[in-house]
Amino acid sequence: MKNETLHVEGMSCGHCVKSVEGAVKNIGADAKVNLEKKTVEVVFDESSVTLEAIKNTIEEQGYDVV
Repeated sequence: MKNETLHVEGMSCGHCVKSVEGAVKNIGADAKVNLEKKTVEVVFDESSVTLEAIKNTIEEQGYDVV
């Protein structure tokens, strides 16, 4: 399992947290959002999902991975 911390702009509320965490879970990874730090910590199996796919999934929810 690989751990990465992504910096994500545009998240501000509980709905944002559920949106990002749910979308990442749907593609087979785990995500924990920290609104204060504007980060998303992701844990994933590189043989199942790529970091690029996770970033794209977050961006599809309307947030910017920086």
